[in-house]
Amino acid sequence: MSETSGVAAGVRLRPIAEAELPALLRLLWDPDAPGEYQWFGFRMGTVRDLERRWHEDGLLDDESSYLAVELADGTCAGWVTWRRIGTATNLEIGIALFPEHRGRGIGTEAQRQLVAYLFATKPIHRLQAGTEVDNLVERSALEAVGFRREGVHRGVYFRDGRWRDSVMYGLLRDDDAQLHTDDPDKG
Repeated sequence: MSETSGVAAGVRLRPIAEAELPALLRLLWDPDAPGEYQWFGFRMGTVRDLERRWHEDGLLDDESSYLAVELADGTCAGWVTWRRIGTATNLEIGIALFPEHRGRGIGTEAQRQLVAYLFATKPIHRLQAGTEVDNLVERSALEAVGFRREGVHRGVYFRDGRWRDSVMYGLLRDDDAQLHTDDPDKG
């Protein structure tokens, strides 16, 4: 069994449990939790909004949602998210893992499962994801899932005292169908 298939067997997406919500919210207020490319300052307003939302809808609704990334041993490694962009047929996805769970293929597998889930359960046509130009690990993960690089958005993120560029990736429902074909010349 390859390392990737071992990771795939041990990653599962599920609703966020109340007991793990405080730890997951660290991804928004603790500079050491989200990692270099996702620390945008203390987002306490967002923390309060998500706490309120968890009690209202479990962080699952039509506009934006969060799922826990669970490992085989029951550990919550982080979360995946999606939110509506523009029309009802477009969503943007995101991911945040705790430092001890990065670099092992967990994020790639979680995003692969999220893409499959969203295309199977939602009437959407397009998924997109953006990441900082220098975030080579996330760019590689998105490409491994099937996302295609579409371009660079200049000066999108303000992090660590300067404006950063973002690489935008897109995946269409038709692209996803090509990922699951036996023809190696497709996709």
